[in-house]
Amino acid sequence: MSVEIKLKRASKVYNPGEVVKGTLVVTSPSEFSHSGLVLTLEGTVNMQLSAKSVGIFEAFYNSVKPINMINIPIEVQRSGKFGRGATTIPFEFPLTTKSSRPLYDTYHGVFISIQYFLKAEVRRGLLNKPLFKQIEFVVEGKKVEKVKENPSIPFSITPQSLENINEIKSVPNFKISGTLDRAICNIERPLKGKIVVEHSAKPIKSIELQLVRVETCGCAEGYAKDATEIQNIQIADGDVMRRLEIPIHMVFPRLFTCITTATSNFKIEYEVNIVIVLEDDHLITENFPIKLYRPLS
Repeated sequence: MSVEIKLKRASKVYNPGEVVKGTLVVTSPSEFSHSGLVLTLEGTVNMQLSAKSVGIFEAFYNSVKPINMINIPIEVQRSGKFGRGATTIPFEFPLTTKSSRPLYDTYHGVFISIQYFLKAEVRRGLLNKPLFKQIEFVVEGKKVEKVKENPSIPFSITPQSLENINEIKSVPNFKISGTLDRAICNIERPLKGKIVVEHSAKPIKSIELQLVRVETCGCAEGYAKDATEIQNIQIADGDVMRRLEIPIHMVFPRLFTCITTATSNFKIEYEVNIVIVLEDDHLITENFPIKLYRPLS
């Protein structure tokens, strides 16, 4: 005995304003009575504090409560009976909200998650456990017109350009240059660029490209800001040839990234780190804040 939710769209990706269509399939080896079949469309923003932030600001405990963006329950079928075998019931929901809060991009982060679910429940009276099923679907929220001004980011990394160094004399002499092709990135297109090792006094062990999420939870009284790694891509291995252009190519992973978002309760931002690991495991890191957007089709 079970209930299943099947969406008509195989990708399970929807835009605000579209209609979510599908079918409910109730399967049973024999006829049974029920107290109603309810289907709920639910979208929430869930936040939690990192261990280092808990207890710092009492106000956080209110500001990190789940934010309900959309909640639409529909009684698909009133109390009655389902027959033996499979019973198929079609449904459709408008993906719209009556509140002033928009529908944000689906996002699976560490301290912030934005998720949309369809939940089906077949109520079977007080003495019987209800049949329950939920599935997640993906919402791609705000879209903007193509960004007109989107300059590339040239960089040159030397011992003199590094920050947080106590003794510059302890850092080997090197120069690494390159370009990231844009600072405001289309989330549906890869980030590209190039990196060139001009010279290095010590052999290079590895060159890596790191994508970092910066999640901020809080309110006017205070906030908790945490940076965590999304992915790390090795773009060169070993002591690379000097003055050779090494291409940079990184795809933004779905679900683990969304468009750059800023609200009164939370922020989701991104940074890219270029990490050069020397043979003695000395790390050289350069940080680049970036913004993600989704263009109009």
